[in-house]
Amino acid sequence: MDIENSPVAIVIFAVTVLISLYTLYKNNKLYYAWVLSPPKVVHEKKFYLLITSGFLHADLMHLLFNMLTFYFFGFALEQIIGSLNFLIIYLVSLVLSSVPTVIRHKDNYSYGSVGASGAISGILFASIMVMPNAGIMIFPVPIPIPAWIFGILYLLWSYFAAKRANDNINHDAHFYGALTGIIMMIILIPGIINHFIQSF
Repeated sequence: MDIENSPVAIVIFAVTVLISLYTLYKNNKLYYAWVLSPPKVVHEKKFYLLITSGFLHADLMHLLFNMLTFYFFGFALEQIIGSLNFLIIYLVSLVLSSVPTVIRHKDNYSYGSVGASGAISGILFASIMVMPNAGIMIFPVPIPIPAWIFGILYLLWSYFAAKRANDNINHDAHFYGALTGIIMMIILIPGIINHFIQSF
């Protein structure tokens, strides 16, 4: 994979890492100013938080996990579907993945969310539409499983985990980001459904 042929992915990757590290270790004030706060979006009309929060991460492990996933799927996807389509899918998934969270917590001033997980879920599932039989590793399973099976398991896990809501992970963003990635591929890439079906 020649990552130099993925200019948008390079910029997103670099900017996300730089802003995440800067706000974690140098500028906590900016971190809290850019966190996704549903009441601020709904009542104060700070819609930009839907974007800025996607360039923040709670800690190094959060950043590392998201950027590894982005690296393995994002660069290749951009080369397949084109830079403009890639950028549209990333940004639309980033924004729409957070809308259910904003609605659910619109009056909860103690709630905050950060991370690129919704956008990256969109990229991951766009990749699954293109390469449904690609192998994906899931720890601790020692062998790769087909991407389409992983996709089903991921959606089920995200849905039921969001229902339990007993951790600090925004599972709604994962679920709705994934659905957005699929829908945007159908809108932007003619014939993608036939391609997906004929891949089996």
